[in-house]
Amino acid sequence: MGIEEKIQQLREKKEQLRQGGGAERIEKQHQSGKLTARERVDRLVDPNTFQEIGLFATHRATQFGMAGKDFPADGVVTGAGAIDGRLIHLASQDFTVGGGSAGEVHSNKVAEAMQLSLKTGSPFVFINDSGGARVQEGIDSLAGYGRVFYSNVMLSGAVPQVALICGPCAGGAAYSPALTDFIVQTKGAQMFITGPSVIKQVTGEVVTSEQLGGPAAQMSYSGVVHFIAENDDDAIFICRRLLSFLPSNNLEDPPRMPWDQAAEIDPEMNFVVPEDPKRGYDMRNVLVRVLDRGDFLETQASFAENIIVGFGRLMGRTVGVVANQPMALAGSLDINASDKAARFIRFCNAFNIPLLTFVDVPGFMPGVQQEYGGIIRHGAKMLFAYSAATVPKLTVIVRKAYGGAYIAMCSKDLGADRSVAWPTAEIAVMGAEGAAEIVFRGEIAEAQDKQGKRKEVIELYRNAFANPYVAGARRLVDDVIEPAETRKYLAAALEALHTKRELRPPKKHGLIPL
Repeated sequence: MGIEEKIQQLREKKEQLRQGGGAERIEKQHQSGKLTARERVDRLVDPNTFQEIGLFATHRATQFGMAGKDFPADGVVTGAGAIDGRLIHLASQDFTVGGGSAGEVHSNKVAEAMQLSLKTGSPFVFINDSGGARVQEGIDSLAGYGRVFYSNVMLSGAVPQVALICGPCAGGAAYSPALTDFIVQTKGAQMFITGPSVIKQVTGEVVTSEQLGGPAAQMSYSGVVHFIAENDDDAIFICRRLLSFLPSNNLEDPPRMPWDQAAEIDPEMNFVVPEDPKRGYDMRNVLVRVLDRGDFLETQASFAENIIVGFGRLMGRTVGVVANQPMALAGSLDINASDKAARFIRFCNAFNIPLLTFVDVPGFMPGVQQEYGGIIRHGAKMLFAYSAATVPKLTVIVRKAYGGAYIAMCSKDLGADRSVAWPTAEIAVMGAEGAAEIVFRGEIAEAQDKQGKRKEVIELYRNAFANPYVAGARRLVDDVIEPAETRKYLAAALEALHTKRELRPPKKHGLIPL
């Protein structure tokens, strides 16, 4: 056989392997509203940048009908490409090949792509669409999962990891996405540990796959998912947008983007927050006026809605935003909000992303269930995360800042590099109403007009303590600024702090109250 024939044979073999499970299964994939593994890769990376690794790989199992069974690329596409000109490594499970089941070679390919991501300091993207472990390979498939999980942990905090759930992701397979930094799940995908049939058998509960593992369930209830996508294309768009905010690894700063919006005074900002301190408002209306072009990528938007976290830019620099949301539970901190914020803060700190914190918090959420659920332990995660963070930390106290929750929202004593307050800020141990009942209990009890006296002492306490000026006098806030000056102030502060370096005591790692 001559060289031309061998080259032709090679081309034909490669083309055959790239067809995965074949035309019929590809068509079935399309009919279910999903792209194929290779179509997802092509749309994720920049044109003509993908270099596949392991196209000819296949399993070596011989039992249970596997001998001689053709599994092109062993059901997973792995390799390197670029997004907006920056290198990434990826793995994309091919459901048309054995249902995307993960066996020994399949998992080894994924783990090796992850190791290349670590070696090159590039983000790793894992597109999940798999029926789970390949049962014909038994313990070898479990060992493969273990190698992937171990690799997830090795990459953690070194390079960003993003998981896209574009099909089934059940059983042990769900733990790899859970070990990544961000999960994007499409509306047609399911992710759970035990399926509806097993739950019915064990507990008697009847539940559908959508109720159990759909994106709404895994976002709103469990808090596992960070973004919900309409379909595969939307998931890919979200992934690309998310990576645009992030550095390639923990030794780099996030890319600074061009900006065309000057940091000027914004007079309308003075009227965003209602004058009545009991009225709610959407904190997002504050955030979009501060961030470049009002561009804000919120994560976990429908989980723990009493706190907002996400990414934006300030004068072209990526910032991580943490903000109370008065529209939900009055912005108080509960168990889920504490977990959500603490995890986000730690991610930003790992990847050199400055933190902007906007405070309007009446306290930690009271209640028996919160106490039984460990609000003390969970709230402590926020204290730990902010205290441990060494990136620039800028705090704006918008309105209420009461009690321990004020401290937890990156107060000066937790290491805020700049802490400023609006004139509407109320910084105190508790609200004026509750505080006056304690401080002036005797005067109220002795007064003939108890209601009038109560109003009088509440106003007295509010004027004396529930304002930003006492905190300013104690140097617990650096300045009291007009709301209109917020963007300008933060931009100047970030410019001054972007070279910040902070040394900490040498130790293996701190012990966050998990």
